[in-house]
Amino acid sequence: MADPVTVDPNHYTVEFENDRVRVLRVHYNPGEKSTMHGHPDCVLVMLADGGARFHHSDGASQDADMKAGQVMWTPAVEHQPENVGSTPIKAILVELK
Repeated sequence: MADPVTVDPNHYTVEFENDRVRVLRVHYNPGEKSTMHGHPDCVLVMLADGGARFHHSDGASQDADMKAGQVMWTPAVEHQPENVGSTPIKAILVELK
């Protein structure tokens, strides 16, 4: 799987990393789309409301309406996120190693 920080540094920045976790700051403006990349098991913490469409490597897609303060468990995934909402997506993503 491609590393989001490597293939899409405009949307993902490393805030903290050690031998157990990597913490990423995520920011997508309305209409922006990433490149296909992957994450290990992780926890997502939404910092603002946002609407996203996740395109998966098998061609399927999934829409998500996320709220500020929402915390979600995400199993390892390969996807291409897209902001389909009218506000920026802002989140903290804690990847488990």
